[in-house]
Amino acid sequence: MTKTKGSHLHPQSQRVTREARSALKGHQPLVIWFTGLSGSGKSTLANALEQRLNSEFHVHTFLLDGDHVRTGLNADLGFSDQDRSENIRRVAHVAKLMYDAGLIVLTAFISPFQKDRDLARRLLPEGAFWEVFVDCPLEVCQRRDPKNLYKKASQNEIAQFTGLTSAYQPPENPEIILHTDQMPL
Repeated sequence: MTKTKGSHLHPQSQRVTREARSALKGHQPLVIWFTGLSGSGKSTLANALEQRLNSEFHVHTFLLDGDHVRTGLNADLGFSDQDRSENIRRVAHVAKLMYDAGLIVLTAFISPFQKDRDLARRLLPEGAFWEVFVDCPLEVCQRRDPKNLYKKASQNEIAQFTGLTSAYQPPENPEIILHTDQMPL
């Protein structure tokens, strides 16, 4: 009988706990998950928040951003629905490792599917995952188009583009909703 993947794994218990790491850092860990359409302002907001948390509050943070992760850890993934889910699954597990290290983790990913964001939430203790819906109308995102992705998608250079030819499921119960078409940074 063949064992399934990972069935032979037995993680070593760690003597330094998340609580000890948090005490050393002087703050509680947290995952702040920014989700929204391309061009909605996720990365801009996450970068600004990380800078403020570091400079004004002196907390230990790390920002996981879609383009950065896809050029390394997830470079083997495309943009099919299955690959998008795998991208978010991997990021969720990395965010949990960083959370366990005592960091405030900010993520900026379209993360189009509710089930994938729910998986990320389930990896963490109650209250340790804050979903931030960067709510911006598609028309505004298309006007902003900082990476010319909407233009490329409209010219059929990009297939399966979220919001146009691939679904985006807005969060059902986010902790925070930011209307970036109605407020400055």
